[in-house]
Amino acid sequence: MRILVVEDDALVADAMLRGLTQSGFAVDRVDRAERAEAAMQREAFDLLLVDLGLPGMDGFEFVRRVRRAGHAVPVLVVTARDGLADRVNALDIGGDDYLVKPFAMPELAARCRALIRRSKAEGNPQVVVGGLHLDLPRREARVGDEPLDLTPREWAVLECLALHAGQVVRKERLQQAVSSWNDDITTNAVEVYVSRLRGKLGEAVSIRTARGLGYRLDEN
Repeated sequence: MRILVVEDDALVADAMLRGLTQSGFAVDRVDRAERAEAAMQREAFDLLLVDLGLPGMDGFEFVRRVRRAGHAVPVLVVTARDGLADRVNALDIGGDDYLVKPFAMPELAARCRALIRRSKAEGNPQVVVGGLHLDLPRREARVGDEPLDLTPREWAVLECLALHAGQVVRKERLQQAVSSWNDDITTNAVEVYVSRLRGKLGEAVSIRTARGLGYRLDEN
């Protein structure tokens, strides 16, 4: 899943990028809210990590603008401000969670998984499509009783398709789900991951090609 980190402290941002990437997320970073707004106009993100003390437009105003624009993407506020008033304000204007620096990377990754899971699966951590079963918190997939051995990017593609089962997911959206701006991933690479998934899924479900558009996961 794709995360946008909005953080002006380069050391903190780099640590977050490393830790979240190791946890299986595709992560991008900008250092200003204005650049985050521009990025959101071009691409889709599954979660925003927002610092409050940003140069220019601060984090409070950015979150307000995100919600006024109708974006439902979950927002995790990550800041050094630990006052009650800041916590209440951040949540009241549209933040979904609040984490005070310094924090442990496993906790950050767990909060990210929980927020994305709630937004994508409407609170249900289990996704079942035909004979395919996904356990989102554990990032595990199985066909019947047999676990699937998936790479992180294969998981990301399958998760995205399963969360939108019955709908066409564009190749570009799948590309964004598995890569950050620093990754050299093309839509051709997405085709490779889909081909591998088809071999591993067997007859449990079908990944159908919508020619010129993308792919759709259907029950058999």
